[in-house]
Amino acid sequence: MMKTITLYRPVGKKELYLLKERGYRAFPPRLPFQPIFYPVLDQSYAEQIARDWNTKDKASDFEGHVTRFQIQQDFLEQYEIQTVGGTHHQEYWIPAEDLEELNRNIVGKIEVIATFRA
Repeated sequence: MMKTITLYRPVGKKELYLLKERGYRAFPPRLPFQPIFYPVLDQSYAEQIARDWNTKDKASDFEGHVTRFQIQQDFLEQYEIQTVGGTHHQEYWIPAEDLEELNRNIVGKIEVIATFRA
């Protein structure tokens, strides 16, 4: 039986639109200045980013959304968990060139579980 892990991804308005275009089944490609895709392990950390950063960012249209998705555990085993602040500030650093493979390992749909606006 396939084991999955729940991850979270804070996104802005534009990235949310691109997720919708993909049927909530795949994250859009990274932009050239975005070499890493950062899904996080903790819902409260994702909410903190969406609420405290995305809502203050013009590039996010001053909106932050928290997505939740299931991914096959086997795929994640090649990456280390990075702690980038407090103990609950944990995320994976997935190189942009691996994003298509990450998308192939998503199980089910990507859900929007929280929305924040400026």
